[in-house]
Order: sequence, then C-alpha cells, then structure tokens
Amino acid sequence: MPYSIARSRDEAHLYLDLNPCACGSADTGWDSGLASVEGELVTCYEGRCAACGAEREHLFGLPEREVTPTGFPTFGGAEPSELLDPGEWLWVADLTAGNVPEGGERQALSIARAAVEEVIKFVPPGQDEVPEDAFWSERGRAVRAAEPGRFRLDRLLVVRDTYRELAGA
Repeated sequence: MPYSIARSRDEAHLYLDLNPCACGSADTGWDSGLASVEGELVTCYEGRCAACGAEREHLFGLPEREVTPTGFPTFGGAEPSELLDPGEWLWVADLTAGNVPEGGERQALSIARAAVEEVIKFVPPGQDEVPEDAFWSERGRAVRAAEPGRFRLDRLLVVRDTYRELAGA
C-alpha cells in the first residue's frame, strides 16, 4: 500500500496540525519512528489527543532522497508536496503572515515564505501558473476558486520575496 510521502519532519508536523483528531483538537504530542508495514518502510507518528484522549496514528512514506534541514522551516526538497496541495500551502502562508505574534515576526514570516516556496514547486517548468489539476483538497480548491490569479508565478515570486525581505532573511 503506497503512503503519501512526508518529505521532512516539518512537513509531517504541519500536515498533522492541519488534520486534527475527530474531536477537532490538533493538540497531540507526537512520537515518531520508522516502522515496517506489509514490508514497506514508513515513518509512523503516534500520539494521544490532549482534548479527548483518543489514540492517534499516521503513517507516511519515506522520500527517495533524505531532505537535510537547511534552516527553519524545511518542508521538503525540490519536488512538490504529496501531503498538501498548492491552495493549502497558500492558505498556510496567509494564516501565518496574518497572525504574526509580537517578537515572533521573523519565524512567522519565514514559515509564510517557505509555504509560498512550496506553492511555486507546483508550477510546471516553462509554465506561468499552478495548473488547476494540482488542487486536490477541498480547502485548496476553495482558496484557488476565491482568487485564481494568486497562483500565477510572477505574483507568487513577489509574495515570496516580500516575506523574505520582511523576515530579514
């Protein structure tokens, strides 16, 4: 059984935060490690929901190449995400940049910049925008439907560069 690949710990934790427990809480202390499931090596995240006590588990496939963290955050390598679609990544960027805590400006804007960089990975070589068929989640399709022009490469590059400049990176 193929599992969606988590390219890095940061990407796996973001995915887990965006996919809360059935009770609605994302507050889970996760333990992770390698496991073999039907002969396939996976990363297993296990934890207990702090709100309702439910046991939670999520399995991710391993990337072909290890992604070495190059700072915070490191979501993945050069390939697009299999966990979040481009609309979800832009939603994360908007949410993070729109809720910058005092004293946490650099970290929040670095997350927003990295999320926009993840959107850019969905633009095929030689194209000037993220194709419509790259959106698979309900949230991602809604973000695209609300403002499809935001997924043009030229606009994405301006937003990414603005977040980089504001973060002082």
